[in-house]
Amino acid sequence: MSSKRVPFYQRRHKHFDQSYRNIQTRYLLQEYAARKTHEQKSDISEERRIRFAANLADVEEELRSARLLAREHLDRVTIQRMVEEQMALERYTIEESISRAPEILVRLRSHTVWEKMSVRLYFTVQGFPTPVVQWYKNEELISPASEPGKYSIESKYGVHMLEIHRANFDDTATYTAVATNVHGQVSTNAAVVVRRFRGDEEPYAGGILPINLPLPSEVCFTHIDVQFLEKFGVTFGMEGETVTLKCALLITPDLTRLRPRAEWYRDDVLIKDSKWTKMYFGEGQAALSFTHLNKDDEGLYTLRIITKGGVTEYSAFMFVRDADALIAGAPGAPMDVKCYDANRDYVIVTWKPPNTASESPVIGYFVDRCEVGTENWVQCNDAPLKICKYPVTGLFEGRSYIFRVRAVNKSGISRPSRVSEAVAALDPVDLDRLQTVHLDGGRDIVIYQDDLEGDVQIPGPPTNVHASETSKTYVVLSWEPPVPRGKEPLMYFIEKSAVGSGSWQRVNAQVAVRSPRYAVFDLAEGKSYVFRVLSANKHGISDPSETTPPIQAQETIGVPSAPGRVLATRNTKTSVVVQWDKPKHEEDLFGYYIDTSVVGTNHWEPCNHKPIKYNRFVVHGLTTGENYIFRVKAANAVGVSENSQESEAITVQLCFAFLLLVKILIPTNSYACPSHPYGLTLLNCDGHSMTLGWKLPKFSGGSPVLGYYIDKREAHHHNWHEVNSSPVKERIYTVEDLTENSFYEFRVAATNLAGIGLPSDPSEHFMCKAWTMPEPGPAYDLTFCEVRNSSLVLLWKAPVYSGNSPVTGYFVDYKEVDSEEWTTANEKQISHCYLKVNDLHEGKTYVFKVRGVNKAGMGKSSDISEPVLIEARPGTKEITADVDEEGNIYLAFDCPEVTEASDFTWCKSYEEITDLDKFNAETTGDSKLYFKNPDKMDLGTYSVAVSDTDGISSSFKMDEKELERLMTLSHDIKNPTIPLKSELAYEMFDKGEVRFWVQAESLSPNASFRFVVNDKEVVNSDRHRIKCDYSNGIIEMLMDQFTIENEGTYTLQIEDGNAKNQSSLVLIGDAFKAVLAEAELQRKEYLRKQGPHFLEYLHWEVTEDCEVLLVCKVANTKKETSFKWYKDGSGLEVKELPDLQKGVCQLTIPRLSKKNQGEYKATVSDDRGQDVTTLDISGKVFDDIILAMSRVIGKSASPLKVHCTPEGIRLQCFLKYYADEMKANWYQRESKVSSGEKMRIGGSEEVAWLQICEPTEKDKGKYTFEIFDGKESHKRMLDLSGQGKILNILYCSVFGNPDPEVVWLWNDKKFELNEHYLVSMEHGNVASFTIKGVSSEDSGKYSINVKNKYGGETVDVTVSVYKHGEEIFLGLLWSDPASAKTNGKTPCRLGAGAEY
Repeated sequence: MSSKRVPFYQRRHKHFDQSYRNIQTRYLLQEYAARKTHEQKSDISEERRIRFAANLADVEEELRSARLLAREHLDRVTIQRMVEEQMALERYTIEESISRAPEILVRLRSHTVWEKMSVRLYFTVQGFPTPVVQWYKNEELISPASEPGKYSIESKYGVHMLEIHRANFDDTATYTAVATNVHGQVSTNAAVVVRRFRGDEEPYAGGILPINLPLPSEVCFTHIDVQFLEKFGVTFGMEGETVTLKCALLITPDLTRLRPRAEWYRDDVLIKDSKWTKMYFGEGQAALSFTHLNKDDEGLYTLRIITKGGVTEYSAFMFVRDADALIAGAPGAPMDVKCYDANRDYVIVTWKPPNTASESPVIGYFVDRCEVGTENWVQCNDAPLKICKYPVTGLFEGRSYIFRVRAVNKSGISRPSRVSEAVAALDPVDLDRLQTVHLDGGRDIVIYQDDLEGDVQIPGPPTNVHASETSKTYVVLSWEPPVPRGKEPLMYFIEKSAVGSGSWQRVNAQVAVRSPRYAVFDLAEGKSYVFRVLSANKHGISDPSETTPPIQAQETIGVPSAPGRVLATRNTKTSVVVQWDKPKHEEDLFGYYIDTSVVGTNHWEPCNHKPIKYNRFVVHGLTTGENYIFRVKAANAVGVSENSQESEAITVQLCFAFLLLVKILIPTNSYACPSHPYGLTLLNCDGHSMTLGWKLPKFSGGSPVLGYYIDKREAHHHNWHEVNSSPVKERIYTVEDLTENSFYEFRVAATNLAGIGLPSDPSEHFMCKAWTMPEPGPAYDLTFCEVRNSSLVLLWKAPVYSGNSPVTGYFVDYKEVDSEEWTTANEKQISHCYLKVNDLHEGKTYVFKVRGVNKAGMGKSSDISEPVLIEARPGTKEITADVDEEGNIYLAFDCPEVTEASDFTWCKSYEEITDLDKFNAETTGDSKLYFKNPDKMDLGTYSVAVSDTDGISSSFKMDEKELERLMTLSHDIKNPTIPLKSELAYEMFDKGEVRFWVQAESLSPNASFRFVVNDKEVVNSDRHRIKCDYSNGIIEMLMDQFTIENEGTYTLQIEDGNAKNQSSLVLIGDAFKAVLAEAELQRKEYLRKQGPHFLEYLHWEVTEDCEVLLVCKVANTKKETSFKWYKDGSGLEVKELPDLQKGVCQLTIPRLSKKNQGEYKATVSDDRGQDVTTLDISGKVFDDIILAMSRVIGKSASPLKVHCTPEGIRLQCFLKYYADEMKANWYQRESKVSSGEKMRIGGSEEVAWLQICEPTEKDKGKYTFEIFDGKESHKRMLDLSGQGKILNILYCSVFGNPDPEVVWLWNDKKFELNEHYLVSMEHGNVASFTIKGVSSEDSGKYSINVKNKYGGETVDVTVSVYKHGEEIFLGLLWSDPASAKTNGKTPCRLGAGAEY
């Protein structure tokens, strides 16, 4: 049956009918018919009726014409809209296909030009949308408007040009071009070198000095005296203030051409002009001004006036305290914000923590960033950081950033720190990829290594993937780029895998990484991971790199331990010197904070606001005559240590010291004159003077050598002339007033208390001719020590004449005395002036020489050393390391051959130790070198040499392991501790009482202790019951009432003889809130349980019958106890009250729906009290119950059934219970079905259905009914995609007692069952009839007859089967339902449906 063709815009109307065109017509006809009746009734003439009919015909014609015009207009509009949509789609597709990130086709090239020339930099970039290009000079944005006429910037067809007009020496820099669009960012850079015609010389300004005039000769040395007339003292400032440090000077003589140079230092670091500091020197003044003080400016300031005659300096300390907090109680600002390890999109920011003496401790930090040139600060981290270090990611390549940090405590956020120096997000290795090709004629070509790798498409995998930094919250991965890497820009993808999981997860799935390092967050604490990295470019992704070893997110360092004993000594009437023992575990300290408090006030103030490195500090600004105590804490990147124990109280007043000079007369008749020096050598010559060097006499004569006398004479002259009238103490001397090109010889004699010894042998003839060679002069003073059976240590001094450039290293040569062949001891040059030579032959005699090296090449060899026999002395001893009874660390050396004239010379790295603040040497029989304040700076090689013993010496290597062993032993001796079985802990009792307790290994009856809470000692009282069980070592404090006032730090200090120990427990913030809540809960629970109470509070359960039970348990009840149920404040009537003796109470909700929402309450009460439990069944609780019911319902849901209705097909699923609130969905071909006119979704309490109205070919497919229970989905599926192969034509619900007999009829006839016809009975009461291989022959009337001994009933249904393409009318022909009932039972209900 063919259908009538209709316009395309009408096909979507599923109820389209031609009759809609005649709506107006039918209205007019009806009106006409009504009028006609009226006219008949009114006896209107026939002529008027005819005229009205004619008018009606005209109206119909006009209506038809208007309808045709409207249809044509609608067709045109629809076609135009379709064309526009198609064009928009094609345009979007084309734009998407060509859209891409910027890509550099031709990179910038480096240039070298002469001064006053112009230089142009070109590069080509492509991308869509068109990239925006910015130029940078040394990481600073170039703006042509800032220097008019200096720069020109052009862009044409993707080629971008930067022209520098009339380049000068200041234009030498690295220039970077950054191209950006919405898809990404790329950059390229090049170096521009501007040369001058005079080479390295600075030309004279304006041509004042003609080229043909000789340059002025050097000014002769003139002594300049510098005196400080006025000095700046100890200065106190506050953040934000302006301060100037000033000194008045008297310079004599004040010469214009020899003006001194003024340099300012803070903590021995040179200060330069910046926006924070301005320097002035002139008119007899030197000043340093601070435009905006910050705690970074605190420190020891030194002014050094440098002249050719020496250095005059003066120092004083400046203190900078915190500015007033914006929020009361907020901490001070962090300081010393620095950036390092910067790359394309990544930088690590570090800072130092503030000192919180009176504020609550810092709980974290926020890091902010700002792009240079803007004022838009962006917070980098969402949650406060616990450590003073943070890797900032997500930077834009080529842009410069500054950073600041804010500290947070429980009171609020601090002021921001001083901003860091600007850092550019650029790859620092880009310049390393430049290669220079030298051409003839002095020309150079600079190319990128990328240009040589143009044939590389897909890059190789990265290498050397490792964790460069770890913390509790992140791991920083670093790797090396692939080699070769190709010409295209590289990106990286990082993958992680939990150890043992076997699966990999992409870490940066959303954002590609361009830097060879990345910070991985969101790692589970205590869990190990492995990582790998993939590189990618526009051609593809590489293979993964090698997997890293297992890495765990954990801190590599911990919070430092508290410093040791604090000692305060008097200094001036307003200052005190505070010293302390360094902590046992220093853990990369930033330094120390010192706090002070007036005795009896317990109000602590910070002494310094910036950590100091050393363990000695002078506290200024104190009140004369006042008593003070001090404490110290250490700080590192993880946090601040506990406070040290308080110092003894000290009164501030002036300290007077007396120096007693004792002159001891020593008889000289027991001493002899020293032996002669030897090894005279020429070290330098400038044509008018010669510098000589010689070696120490082998024997001192029993008294230390006091100095040397030098004699000279010209060659072939017999008379010696004295050079110096007074002895010189050093073994190097410059002889002046010599005649150029003359030959001289020299001799040296040593002197001591006994007199002047014999002079040395005359030296060689030295010619007085200026040394001009570019190579260095000879090393000198070659000596030996630690001669053993196969090795020795050779020492020397650096050349006096270094040549045209500094000496960079040395080579040592040696040979046997009888051999002519020299052997070099070191393959690579060494930078220090000593070398241990190994692999020598025992019993052989060797000589040595040393050669210095600089950029120009190998210098002159030193004089050949005296021969040395390789043989260990019998009974040779070595240096030992130990700790004495007082805990002092020392090195000891025992020398049996020592004499009264022998001296022990201790050296570090073979340089004599002169720092008396760090070391102290004592000699009583053997010699000991004591370490005063040992730390990691003391690592190295220590040696000792004994004079007057023919070269006895030894060395000892102090490595980190040995130093740690000694420091641990020293700490244990100096600070004996009471071992604890358990640290300070708390325990909660039933009534809300809190017990604080510590258990020591053992305590004597004389042991003393005290509890300190928030720096206040707590004594035994009714509120704080303190006692000690000496036998078990248990000390405890019991608090009856634990309230909000008890927040703070609890410390127990124990002292037993000389042994001490302390243990602290911090209950601040969340930790205190948890303890307080637990104490209050225990108190309330104790009071609640005195009467009837709920053992288990009200909760819900879902049964297998989908009933909701509200369950609770009661305890401590009696017969008079009353139990009641309430909903929304109103009492609920229940059939029977619960048996309280059983302890379980239940309330059943048979069918939960929205009307059951509300607050349910149960009460239990009697004369002892009342207890209440509530459960609000709404919101999430209601949703959770529905999900639990969905879980039960979903598991028991029936298969989908097909039911034919007059409207179409209905798919049904029978459930134990169904409600609209359940998360149930219908799907057709994996697409979710929404309820509408075509498909309607509904259900009742026991069935969910999907009604398909007027089914067509489009409605074929697989249908799925899904119930989601919050964790998994329960699905029932039915496939309607066949050609009507199977028809589940009839199903019927049968009722009767006894069970009725079921008979199926077709066209009122019984038929035989076979493979084509199937009959079944499901669930005991649902009879179904199925036809396989449906054909048109199966059309007809189908009936079901049920009967038992009480009666029967028959129901008919007509089924029509159509061929594909025929017009289908799906419906059911129902027989009249039987009115009879069988034994009072409901008659059967019949339904029909189709299963495809």
